[in-house]
Parts: sequence; structure tokens; C-alpha cells
Amino acid sequence: MAARPVLAAALAAAKKAKGAVVVAKLDRLSRDVAFIANLITQRVPFVSVELGADADPFMLHLYAALAEKERTLISERTRAALAAKKAQGALFGNRTNLAEARAKGQDTIREGADAFAANVPPIVREIQAGGATSFQAIAEALNARGVRTARGGTWHASTARNIAIREGAL
Repeated sequence: MAARPVLAAALAAAKKAKGAVVVAKLDRLSRDVAFIANLITQRVPFVSVELGADADPFMLHLYAALAEKERTLISERTRAALAAKKAQGALFGNRTNLAEARAKGQDTIREGADAFAANVPPIVREIQAGGATSFQAIAEALNARGVRTARGGTWHASTARNIAIREGAL
């Protein structure tokens, strides 16, 4: 649901209002049978205008399966069309601002890393004051405290070392 924040918000609003999510067609809600089945199983109220409010779960499953098949067919047609265009020598993407876009992307990544890195050193210094001297011990202490890495992972000696290098502690 993280990939579809508007849908998550709509489902949350419908739950709060004790109402149903209304969509024009079932495939606008999802083209994934498992997702639709999960909504049905969890008794999340939704209405497809195309099928009507009284559509039974069997019909919803059938239409969801058809929507999923259509998603697969669309993907295959798109992939084939792009391959054909590429074979004809077509270039894809906006090449006029490629360097600028790359630089902006790198700046965004660097800013995020800098913001994250600014929060970790005080914790590391506190851990070191408690007696941890090796990068492995620091990583274990960070993990024990529930501190996650910038990408949400667990700490290792190498990631603790990278923070130390970044802060000029090495």
C-alpha cells in the first residue's frame, strides 16, 4: 500500500467514516486478484460502479482475475512496442537535461545522507562513552537500541566505520 498512498488514505477515510470506497471500475481499485481478495476477506467495503453495490464476491474475483490478466497483456504489449522502437534506433528519455537531472538526484541523495548522518554521531559518542571501542561493538549497540541505518537496515561494523569516516573520526 506504500506505493499507493492515495488509495491507503481513501481506505482509511472510508473506515473512519464507516463508509465504502467507490470506484468507477474494479480495475481502478487494483489489477491484483490477491489485493481484491484481501479486501473482501477483511470485509473492507468498496463498490465498483460498473458492477454495482450488490456484486457478490465470486463476480468480484472473476473481474479481478480479468483485470490482472489485462495488466499482464498491457505489460507485454508495452515491452514489445518498446523493443521494436529500440530496434529501429529510437532513443528514450529526455536527453536534453540528463546531466542536470543526474546532479539534482545526487544532491537529493547527499542531502538525505547528510541529514541522517547528523543524527547518528551523538548516539555513537554516547555508546563510545559507555565503553564500546570497536566498530562491531558500536554496530551491535546501535542495533540493540533499535537505531536503523539510513536505508532502514541493521548496522554492521562497516556501516559504523563509514559514519566515523564521514564525521572525520578516523
